[in-house]
Amino acid sequence: MRTKPVLGILTWREGKRFSEPKYLRRLVLAGQRLGAETFLFSHQDVNSAEKKIRGFVPVKGGGWESRLFPWPDVVIDRYRKRVDTYLRLRHSGLFQFANSPFGKKWRVTEMLAKEERVKHWIPKTVVYAAGKVKAMLKHHKIVYVKPGNGTGGRSIVKIMAQGDHFLIRGRNRRLSQVETKLGSVESVEKWIRRWVREQRIGDGNFLVQQGLDLELVPDRVADVRLLIQKKGDGEWDVTGSGVRLGPAGSSISNLHGGGKPISFSAFMNKCFGEERALEIHQECQHLAHEVAVVLEQKFGRMMEFGLDVGVDVLGAVWLIEVNPKPGREIFSQMGDSQTYAEAIARPVSFALHLVSASGSEENSDPKQGRE
Repeated sequence: MRTKPVLGILTWREGKRFSEPKYLRRLVLAGQRLGAETFLFSHQDVNSAEKKIRGFVPVKGGGWESRLFPWPDVVIDRYRKRVDTYLRLRHSGLFQFANSPFGKKWRVTEMLAKEERVKHWIPKTVVYAAGKVKAMLKHHKIVYVKPGNGTGGRSIVKIMAQGDHFLIRGRNRRLSQVETKLGSVESVEKWIRRWVREQRIGDGNFLVQQGLDLELVPDRVADVRLLIQKKGDGEWDVTGSGVRLGPAGSSISNLHGGGKPISFSAFMNKCFGEERALEIHQECQHLAHEVAVVLEQKFGRMMEFGLDVGVDVLGAVWLIEVNPKPGREIFSQMGDSQTYAEAIARPVSFALHLVSASGSEENSDPKQGRE
């Protein structure tokens, strides 16, 4: 009989090289502190015939050691590459997962835009095709073109109508800044056609999205990163939020692209005053809860979402993007060590809640495993 619960964390690895090793090290240690036998593994480590898994745990001084572990009670999925071997494992029925598979970003945006509870927060978004940029520029002075499968601000451009010309700013796949000025909407269409062809990420497509005026600081884009997670009782709660302020002249605010993390209340109080800033904060929290509920109804059980939220110059709140496997480094970079520690511990606490629930009654989720 087991003396402690067993938690597996599914991730990509090559040898002893893991994706997001800093976060995963902290996640394993959080699991151990909370009394669970916790380890990392990848799809190639599963021996379903013998019900054994080769797992990896951090060692003092850095690095990882591997050994055989018992079959996990619950698995937290942090695998970010949609490769066939991973997808087969996700749909194999071998494990109870804390979080279900998620749809592609553009499909999620498309679905949310039709949901009565959340559609008023969604900017107009269409899948890129010839003529779509021109059509969007007829109605909006700012338009974004971005990959439907992108992360970290890669391959995104912002198109701004400025009098008799258009200014295009963006970052390519390597996060190098790009800027050009064009004299007609036809030349913009031609430029974007080449950009989409050259800056595509894998086999992904591009989205054309209504631009928002997020320059709460002149010539600098700002947005909000909000983390909503399930607690140890299985209920949704906003763990924390922060503002990402992009560098001068940049079209993105991402921390990878030079963005600066700032306290939500300090930034919004300065821009809108305390009373309005509080209203904006409450709306962001309401948005996060509504989106979490809608997405869980659609995809099955989830445990956390990172939301990129835009607050425009008039104080209107917009949902830009949802990430089901979010980072949480903004809190450590803001110096908020308490929220950072909580953001790491909550996935483990929720997984342990599932272990406890499945021990007392059969845990049923008919949508588990749906793509």
